[in-house]
Amino acid sequence: MPNSLDEAVIKKPRRRSRIREEHEATILRAAEDIFSRNGYNGTAVETIAEKAGMSKQNLLYYFSSKEVLYHRLLENILGLWVEKMVLLTQEGEDPAEMLRNYIRGKVELSRSNPNASKVFAIEIINGAPFLKEHLKSHVLPALEEDVRLVKGWIKEGKLDPIDPYHLFFLIWSSTQTYADFSSQVQLSLGKDELEQEDFQAATDFLTHVIIKGIGLK
Repeated sequence: MPNSLDEAVIKKPRRRSRIREEHEATILRAAEDIFSRNGYNGTAVETIAEKAGMSKQNLLYYFSSKEVLYHRLLENILGLWVEKMVLLTQEGEDPAEMLRNYIRGKVELSRSNPNASKVFAIEIINGAPFLKEHLKSHVLPALEEDVRLVKGWIKEGKLDPIDPYHLFFLIWSSTQTYADFSSQVQLSLGKDELEQEDFQAATDFLTHVIIKGIGLK
């Protein structure tokens, strides 16, 4: 029991806030699953609500429309993506170590957040109608910094004179394959689902091919 009215007034909003956060998290998990399979245009609010175990009206109390919910989901996904998509921030004392950590982080993102990767991929395939401006203002400047970093390594003779842009396109596509095309990979490997050892094998292989392919030891 609270010792005073002030304590009760203070604690009550906190309980509401925590409950709201839990409900929003449940809705976002359901939305991520449905959007990853059906895309934005193929998804109905009713379907997300059913997946989340609540009524459409209850869902709309927390997110006023499908567009608002989708924007929030994309914001969460971009928060994960941008952190792993910047080579410049990777730990390491030399290009090979930084690239190893970069590739490892991208593969781990595909392992731990496959539905998020698929939502992002579908958005990009459809021309990035919701993300285009954000990509221009946030992701592309970070890419340009990474390109300058790689060009600096090339100038210093640390790696072959490759095109930095295509290096990043290769890393993005190859690492995200294990999430976006997981069904194809599982079928090819004869597995119902990919295991930790499969993602480790992918990391080792991609690291070997990419680092050796650009002239690093």
